[in-house]
Amino acid sequence: MSRDITPDVDLALFGALGDLALRKLYPALYHLDREGLLGDTTRILGLARQEHDVDSFRTNVKEALNKRLKPHELEQACLERFLARIDYQQLDFATVEGYDAIRDWHDATARPMVVYLAVPASIYGDICANLHASGSLDDEARVVVEKPIGYDLESSIQINDAIGDVFPESRIYRMDHYLGKETVQNLIALRFANPLFGNQWNQNQISHVEITVAEKVGIEGRWGYFDEAGQLRDMVQNHLLQLLCLIAMDPPSNLDADAIRDEKVKVLKALKPLVGEELSRNVVRGQYIGGSVDGDSVPGYLDEEGANTSSHTETFVAMKLEVANWRWAGVPFYLRTGKRMPEKMSQIVIHFRQQPHYIFDPDQRGLAANKLVIRLQPEEGIALQVLTKDSGLDKGMRLRPGPLHLDFNHAFPKTRIPDAYERLLLEVMKGQQYLFVRRDEVEYAWKWVDQLIAGWEARDMPPRRYPAGSWGPVASIAMITQDGRSWYEDY
Repeated sequence: MSRDITPDVDLALFGALGDLALRKLYPALYHLDREGLLGDTTRILGLARQEHDVDSFRTNVKEALNKRLKPHELEQACLERFLARIDYQQLDFATVEGYDAIRDWHDATARPMVVYLAVPASIYGDICANLHASGSLDDEARVVVEKPIGYDLESSIQINDAIGDVFPESRIYRMDHYLGKETVQNLIALRFANPLFGNQWNQNQISHVEITVAEKVGIEGRWGYFDEAGQLRDMVQNHLLQLLCLIAMDPPSNLDADAIRDEKVKVLKALKPLVGEELSRNVVRGQYIGGSVDGDSVPGYLDEEGANTSSHTETFVAMKLEVANWRWAGVPFYLRTGKRMPEKMSQIVIHFRQQPHYIFDPDQRGLAANKLVIRLQPEEGIALQVLTKDSGLDKGMRLRPGPLHLDFNHAFPKTRIPDAYERLLLEVMKGQQYLFVRRDEVEYAWKWVDQLIAGWEARDMPPRRYPAGSWGPVASIAMITQDGRSWYEDY
């Protein structure tokens, strides 16, 4: 990808001293600059409430890069060039006073404006309205917003309406960083470029699908936010449902943004509701208690600093759901996500059906099914588990499982796998939306999640306890075991 096809932009970054900016955005922008993928005159304006001059703000950015990049990645000439792109403006986001500084900084005749809102969704509307009222936006201005957009369907509609009052849908980029991961991108290629998989991707050949997103960390000081959201809103409503859509969607007519997103919406619309006894039987929510992670004792959720000791917020969710259409009728999708798990790991496992006629040792019948394992983190890669004859003269026709393995780090040792934010920021600058979430996707996802929350509240279903460092409540194992299956944990 050559630099000359990346337009120059003015990037106005709200929340410029927040965790997301320091941990993800500046390293991503630096890497784009290092790879020659930022336009020569692209500029960055940091906006935050803290008082700083430009030099002290650049020092903060430099310290963030020193902390998060590898030593060989910090090239002095590139670092100086990158820091020279950066300006700073102290600003109260809620009032229009001060926004004229953004208008004066932005050179609308030379570069379109990209507005990145790395701030709580509750103030998206205020910022957009103030940008419009101050005359800071040009006709090409686009806005990037982070998940979660709202707390439920109603609040999501309100926030999207407020953004939409200023920006048309074609210039709104709703971020889900999972969609920028290399392996997630490869889902499209894997499914639609390879007849080996494309022809098998249906209920006739696939018995069930697992999606696991596990976190080793607890709430990391985010008690106020997380206790209001919980794992269902924070992870399932966006990340896991987005992965589900990419796995389950029908082939798009082409690779245009709306062609892909149209197919994803069809999946969300086809999700069967989980209500009544279906909710009790097929959804497990949990909350971690004290335990051990990597040999270190860690507190329970209710023992975290600042905790509400009577909270029923879930830190773990497992569920069995079904996509009610011709492609997937009868195929269960098992989803689970939680905090304080034994490993940080995100993966998708496609379980193919067994052969209808089995001729090998009866005690090995449980082996006789292929699995496609798609790893998103910590190391991205794809593995297809196949069965071969065990070697040796004394083994007869004993079978053994083994992977056909594509590890991106080993397969492409001279190619650095870019962080998801690098790809997503680059696509925003180019004005390409296919990696971003459309409004109707957000709202259909919220509609489905809201019925789960309403069911929990109506049936008074508090979370089950699980020790930190485990794979969640025992009930989540029982949920999949009742179908004669188990979670794939060959990590």
